[in-house]
Amino acid sequence: MFHELKQANMSVTGIIRNFFVPRQKSIEKYDTQAEALQMQTLRALLNKAKNTEWGKNHNFSNIKDYAGFAASSPVNTYEELKDYIDRMRQGERDILWPGQVRWYAKSSGTTNDKSKFIPVSKDGLRDTHYAGGTDAVTLYLGNNPQSRIFDGRALILGGSHAPNYNLPNSLVGDLSAILIENINPMVNMIRVPKKQTALLSDFEIKRDRIAREAMNKNVSNISGVPSWMLSVLTRVMELSGKTHLEEVWPNLEVFFHGGVAFTPYREQYKRLITSPNMHYMETYNASEGFFGLQNDPADPAMLLMIDYGVFYEFIPMDEFDSPNPTVVPLWGVETGKNYAMMISTSSGMWRYMIGDTVKFTSTNPYKFIITGRTKFFINAFGEELIVDNAENGLARACKETGAQVLEYTAAPIFMDAQGKCKHQWVIEFAKEPQSIDEFAKILDNTLQEINSDYEAKRYKDITLQPLEIVVARKNLFNDWLKAKGKLGGQHKVPRLSNNRVHIEEILEMNH
Repeated sequence: MFHELKQANMSVTGIIRNFFVPRQKSIEKYDTQAEALQMQTLRALLNKAKNTEWGKNHNFSNIKDYAGFAASSPVNTYEELKDYIDRMRQGERDILWPGQVRWYAKSSGTTNDKSKFIPVSKDGLRDTHYAGGTDAVTLYLGNNPQSRIFDGRALILGGSHAPNYNLPNSLVGDLSAILIENINPMVNMIRVPKKQTALLSDFEIKRDRIAREAMNKNVSNISGVPSWMLSVLTRVMELSGKTHLEEVWPNLEVFFHGGVAFTPYREQYKRLITSPNMHYMETYNASEGFFGLQNDPADPAMLLMIDYGVFYEFIPMDEFDSPNPTVVPLWGVETGKNYAMMISTSSGMWRYMIGDTVKFTSTNPYKFIITGRTKFFINAFGEELIVDNAENGLARACKETGAQVLEYTAAPIFMDAQGKCKHQWVIEFAKEPQSIDEFAKILDNTLQEINSDYEAKRYKDITLQPLEIVVARKNLFNDWLKAKGKLGGQHKVPRLSNNRVHIEEILEMNH
C-alpha cells in the first residue's frame, strides 16, 4: 500500500490524519466543560472500583459527589499504598483495582535506592498512557497541516523490564518498556529500533545498537527523555560522520520530549538540528499516568488532559507541610499559585501524591507548567528555591554567556561558625562559559529577581553568600547514575536537594 501511495505521489500522513480529526474536536471541549469531564472521570473510576477491597473499605458505592469522595478517602503517599501494591504484585486480585494487575512501572522519579512500583492496569494503559501518545500526534497534526510524520519512522526510546516475582506474564520495569511490550503490533511497523534492541537493559550497548539500526532509516519523529535521546543522537552523528542531524534524517520534523525539563538541552538540540522545519513538543508522562501536552508551540505551558482515566486534585504548596492542608479539585485552582498534584487513576492509585508541583497559567482551558518536585527544592535557610527558578536562572545565564548546560545539581552548604552559608552547584557544561564567575553572577542575580525569598536571604550577603559553581568533568553525572545502576531509561539527576547526600557522592566522583 505504502509503495502504491508513493507512486501516486500521495502522503500516507494525508490519509491517516483524518482519523485524528474527531479527537481534535473532543479536546476543544476542554475550554468549557472541564468540571463536567472531570466529574465524569471520577464517577467512572468509583463505579469500576466499588467492589475492590479499597472501594469497599472507602464506601465507593455510596459516594454521590466530589465532597463525598474527599471525605471518604485519605490523601496517600506511596508508603500508605505500598502494602496493597505488594499484595497485588504477589498476584492478589481486586485490591486497588478490579482483577489482577500484571504490570508495574518501577518509578525513577528519585535517584535514591528505594524504588517505587506503580501498578499499570490494562485500563490505565488504554485510557491514559496510550491515549496520551495518540493525543500528542492529534495536537501536533492540528498545529502542522503540512506534516508528513507517518511517511517516515518513529525513533522511540525505551527502558527495560524483568519478571515480577516470577508470576506468569507479569512484568516490572520502566514504564516505557511496559508500553513497548504491550503496544499494537502495527506500530512496530513504523518505529525503530526493533523490540529486542529497545528493551535491552545495558544502556551503553543499547545506545550503539539503536544508532546503527536507526541511522539508515527514514526517521521523521523522535520520542524520549532529552538527556538519553541526546546521547543516542550523538552516537548517530559519530557513526555517520555528518555535521547536522538533518543530513542523516532529512525528513525529521518533531521531537516529542518529556521526563525532564527541556531548557538545559534546548541549545544543544538547536546546534545539532539546524533545520527551520524542526518542531519540539513537550509531554508530561510519568509512571503514574499521562497528564499534559503542549498544544501551542508558542506557549511553553501544557494542556491538562482531563478526560483520561485520571482525576486531579491539588494542594497549595504554602500549606503542603501543614497537618490538614487545603485540597481542591481542578475547578478550585487559581492561576499563578504553586500546587502539589494529587491523582486518582484507573490503575488504583487513590488520592496519590505524585510528588510533582505545578502552576496554572490558564483555567480556560486548564494549562500549566511543571515547577518542580515536592522533594526537589532547597529551603535550608527559608529561600524556597524550586526547580522552575533554577531552570529560568540557568537559561538566562546561558543566553548571556553563550554557555550550554548538560546536567546539574545543587544543594546547600550549611552555616559555618560565622553564620555564613551558600548554595553549591555542580554543573556539567556542553559548552563552558568564558568566565565561570560571570556565569555564577548572572545565575545568582536572576534567582534574586524571580524569587523574593532567595533575594531576602541574599540581602547584602548577610546570611546567604553568593552561590558557588563547581565545574563537573565530562560524563560525571552519567558515571554517577551508572554507579547506582540507573543509567538510561527514565532515570534522572536530582536537580535540587535540601541535603548534601547526592552532591557529596557526585563531588567525590569529580576527582
